[in-house]
Amino acid sequence: MSDWTIGIIGGSGLYAMDALEDAQWIPVQSPWGVPSDDILCGKIGHVRVRFLPRHGRGHRLAPSTVNAQANIDALKRAGCTDILAASAVGSLSEELSPGRFVTIDQFIDNTRGRPSSFFGDGFVAHVSMADPVCPRLSKYAAKAVATAGGECAQGATYVAIEGPQFSTRAESRLYRHWGAEVIGMTAMPEARLAREAELPYALLAMVTDYDSWKDDAATVDVAQVVEQMRGNAKLARKAIEAFCKGLPKKRSPSPIDHALTDAVITTPERHDKAVLAKLDAVAGRLFRQG
Repeated sequence: MSDWTIGIIGGSGLYAMDALEDAQWIPVQSPWGVPSDDILCGKIGHVRVRFLPRHGRGHRLAPSTVNAQANIDALKRAGCTDILAASAVGSLSEELSPGRFVTIDQFIDNTRGRPSSFFGDGFVAHVSMADPVCPRLSKYAAKAVATAGGECAQGATYVAIEGPQFSTRAESRLYRHWGAEVIGMTAMPEARLAREAELPYALLAMVTDYDSWKDDAATVDVAQVVEQMRGNAKLARKAIEAFCKGLPKKRSPSPIDHALTDAVITTPERHDKAVLAKLDAVAGRLFRQG
């Protein structure tokens, strides 16, 4: 086995991984609450895999009730070195038609009220989010989609909205004006929390519709999304298998592995022990260093 342990966060329509060998669902407890589901542990080729369906099996969780803190913490506890997330999105760009895939390189967070950090009073840290995804994982993911027989654009800005409703036409046009190219409801604060947990993160977005900005296209509805999701999920499973098999045997270090090194601002004598106890997986590397 290699020293890669890839956490796969499955989006809408992606609730299991058929390619996993020695697969076993394992519950993982988190001090941050209840994760979306147990974690499906196994391997694909030379890579250890930890699969977590973001909405739970059967899609029982709404976007705003997904506990992203617990999910990221649980994946870290399960030994993950990196995360590849998959997510259904609407397109705000003519070029990104339904059925296409795209890797995300930037985010606009328009969610409201979701816990967006592991850090607060008693242990304050500020990580950089200027470049919020791991470029090498994104490149491997795009290549894997092509290997699986799909089309994948590289680099797009994702606007995260609260949901669960789809956008009004005015909102959809506003997001295009902001420079967003795809729209979804779940990648934030997920990507922020992955960075705080020092987990390189990439997002493979699966386009299901054109949102609501196009006057010459039908408005988005669940039936349309579900129909397109079925085809996307089949390709996504093949792409994830190709992604794992295409990773190098040896995982070279990433700068993101040490994202917290210069991020903590609270002086050691003011650290809250109760807060540190919750951060044992996310930031334990810092404590073990003394």
